[in-house]
Amino acid sequence: MEENNNLKRFTTAQFLNFCLGFFGLQFAWQMRIILSGPVTEGLGASPFIYGLIWLAGPFTGMVVQPLVGALSDKTISPFGRRRPYLLGGALLASIALWIFPNSEGVANYIHNLLGVNLPAWSALLIAAIMIWVIDACVNVAQGPYRALIPDVVPQEQHSLANSYISLAIGLGSVVAAGAAPFLRWAFGYQMSIPAQFIMAALAFTLGMLWTCITIKEHQAKKEIIKDVAVAEVKEDTFLDSLKNFFALSPEVSKICTMQFFTWIGTMCMMIFFTQYSIHTVFEVPDLSSVSEEVATQYANPMLIGTNFSSICFAIFNLICFVVAIPIGILSAKYGNKKVHIISLITMILAYLGMGFSYNPKVVAILMGVAGIGWASICALPFAMLSQYIKKGTEGSVMGIFNIFIAGPQVFVCTLVAWFISKCIIKVDNGLINYHWEYAFFIGAICLAVAAVIANSVKEKE
Repeated sequence: MEENNNLKRFTTAQFLNFCLGFFGLQFAWQMRIILSGPVTEGLGASPFIYGLIWLAGPFTGMVVQPLVGALSDKTISPFGRRRPYLLGGALLASIALWIFPNSEGVANYIHNLLGVNLPAWSALLIAAIMIWVIDACVNVAQGPYRALIPDVVPQEQHSLANSYISLAIGLGSVVAAGAAPFLRWAFGYQMSIPAQFIMAALAFTLGMLWTCITIKEHQAKKEIIKDVAVAEVKEDTFLDSLKNFFALSPEVSKICTMQFFTWIGTMCMMIFFTQYSIHTVFEVPDLSSVSEEVATQYANPMLIGTNFSSICFAIFNLICFVVAIPIGILSAKYGNKKVHIISLITMILAYLGMGFSYNPKVVAILMGVAGIGWASICALPFAMLSQYIKKGTEGSVMGIFNIFIAGPQVFVCTLVAWFISKCIIKVDNGLINYHWEYAFFIGAICLAVAAVIANSVKEKE
């Protein structure tokens, strides 16, 4: 095989081994995206409280990924620099994935064990803590995983490597979202929510274990690690690291700003789509503060809406899976920027369609169209940034870059969630609902800003 900078070109088999761990990571993350809304709403979470619980992702992303990325740059172990974080994050997340849907049972167990009356919100608190643990552990694994690409893959294959990660994201999400609806359709069996989370825990652990076993990190990096460590002695604050990050190139700030608006738009859909499916498409009123008797009356349409959301996410990620490699090939031929802008435009059009049409068939088709943009978002911004990364700083750079993915989520979890909570619709029998579709209009505007900024980025030849 041909070598470049002492790195051998990856074969297709090696790329598949490389991305299997991300398949498991995305499997777990997708299950958390789809089902966290129904679980927390059943425990009494309003739209705004649900948004605050979602703050787990951005806060852990902004803190954990830069910290773990920097630590992984300087880690020297028999298992490599990145692999201890990949497997450790998967194992801890798997425990939290098991506890999360059983939060009410855990609260009851604590009540029986201690013999004290716990407050009504104790189960919701346990669920919120488990979401924070899941998100923190996903970030522990995700940052070093992205940093592993420049560690083991030649520069000319970086776009393709990131496209394989997009492929894994798409396939992992398709299987995670489609498993329960498929079993119900094919065998008449409705998989319970706890069972789906156990399936996610197994996929995360086993997939990451396979990648850690089959992908060997290069150990001849002690000199680079030592140089980085010596250089970092002079860096007294995080602001120094941030300053050095933006000093890589004037284009880095443009890529980061593009990523910031991109992820506001992306998370407007990710966070609110399941609730949009249940409450807007299938017109189930808000059940966060109703009696158990009233909630029981809507149990079947609630289940239908949840399964519909899973099917739509499966379609969304199936398209991501299908177009991931072609996007990598096209970007290598025509440039990352052009392909990324076109992909974002398709996502904008899909968002606008879902904001105006609540027909289930139309929504499902539009989610497939949005999957084109998702495939690009998962790959091309990272490929654009990787042109400017210095050897030995891959983890730190990817960790800082993640701030511009995690930070936008704070905006969505607070301001967008608060805005939706104020947009109340009164329905029959004194019940209420919310304008969940407004999230798509906000998302479309932010994606349009991201596309304009992307057009200003000057790529290396």
